[in-house]
Amino acid sequence: MGRLDGKTAIVTGAAQGIGALMALALAKEGASVLVTDVQDTGKAVKDITAAGGTAQGMKVDVTSNEDLASMVETAKSAFGSLDIVVNNASIFATITPKPFFEIDDEEFDLIMRVNTRGVHQVMRAIVPTMLQAGSGKVINIASGTFYYGPPGLSHYTASKGAVIALTRCHARELGEKNIQVNAIAPGLTESEGLKANSGFDMARAPTIATRSIKREMLPEDLLGTLIYLASPDSDFVTGQTLNVDGGKINV
Repeated sequence: MGRLDGKTAIVTGAAQGIGALMALALAKEGASVLVTDVQDTGKAVKDITAAGGTAQGMKVDVTSNEDLASMVETAKSAFGSLDIVVNNASIFATITPKPFFEIDDEEFDLIMRVNTRGVHQVMRAIVPTMLQAGSGKVINIASGTFYYGPPGLSHYTASKGAVIALTRCHARELGEKNIQVNAIAPGLTESEGLKANSGFDMARAPTIATRSIKREMLPEDLLGTLIYLASPDSDFVTGQTLNVDGGKINV
């Protein structure tokens, strides 16, 4: 038996990369997974079903209230409930690092709209269903950049710092409703998207040098923490941000 048997999970931004791997990990633990993204989710769903899991794909823009309402209804109609939501959708790997004074308003607003307001909008959409059910698990994907402020990523860092703030506030407001809201703050992770962006090449060696565990971080390194936060093991844990970064940041 899996630790998430009988549960339904939604993972946003899960067509590829870290999101797809998280969706697969949840399915392997027994959850039925609604895989959502603005991109085609077909491969991620195929990988889950090939591994013996249950999944359905759906095109969802986390900044569209109409998409999000349909997402919730699809999860309930396809799988019968909504128990776990992973707020993974964000813009990162396509960013070109640059000094803050070279970031125009359009780029800044785009990052904040998707990475931060998207979490707010997803939460508004899912909470009524979780309140009705009397329980729920939310895992927000933040970033370790918040703790050290890397140059060239001020807008991204601000957006993920805001996700940590939202995690704390939402946890306070929902704690008495048996809905746990936590976050994972990954370190620099060798996702397929990151590997394709040479703008981050200069950050790899210094990042590894400052870690207690001196190696590259892989997407698979996030999965143990993800399953812990999605499972009953974390029923008395809320409002927390768990750093998964090989010991770069100790807070």
